[in-house]
Amino acid sequence: MDTDRQTSRERYRAQVCEEIKRHAWEQLATTGVSALSLNAIAKHVGMSGPALYRYFPSRDDLITDLIREAYRSLADVVCAAGPGGVPAVAHAIRDWALADPQRYLFLYGTPIPGYRAPDDTTRISNEIMTVLVEVHAALPEDGPVTPFEAHLDDHRAWAGELPVSSAVLRRAVTFWTRLHGVLSLELAGHFAGMGFDPAVLFDVELDALLAGARRPSVASP
Repeated sequence: MDTDRQTSRERYRAQVCEEIKRHAWEQLATTGVSALSLNAIAKHVGMSGPALYRYFPSRDDLITDLIREAYRSLADVVCAAGPGGVPAVAHAIRDWALADPQRYLFLYGTPIPGYRAPDDTTRISNEIMTVLVEVHAALPEDGPVTPFEAHLDDHRAWAGELPVSSAVLRRAVTFWTRLHGVLSLELAGHFAGMGFDPAVLFDVELDALLAGARRPSVASP
């Protein structure tokens, strides 16, 4: 009986936490993270501010839970797309971002002043980068060594023990930066009014990355 009561309490707590996070996402979509208010969320949930603090002791605790949830969702999508290679991963990321732009911008938009994510959220985000490295490792290597590639020879701790070349790491980082660049500009509305379809730009950028086009560096005289 005690176990049943404990299970019931745990279930109720989980339900309340999910409701709090749902209202937090709604607030983020309308006011942004800088205006996130636990007291305002508490009113929507139908509890007092002090009562809500029993579930999330601080705003940063709530933010951390939202970050974990968002990264976990994206990591699962990227991992599922991994067997399809670079194109599948690219379109999976874009589809995920377009399905919930605020969630995407929450992860990859303006950093939250004074907030530092705990290590476990970094581990989840690293799952995404691991897949990016693995799908690029399946592509043929070609072209001359770039300055950034050479730089990565001594700056690859972020890649862990993945047995890949610096060329693979460069391609993965290039993919990450260019596609996120297009997505961030699109979702922030910077292409509005320009008259072109961002999906076409996204595909062109992806094609260029897949082509593996590299320009030899020009040595300084």
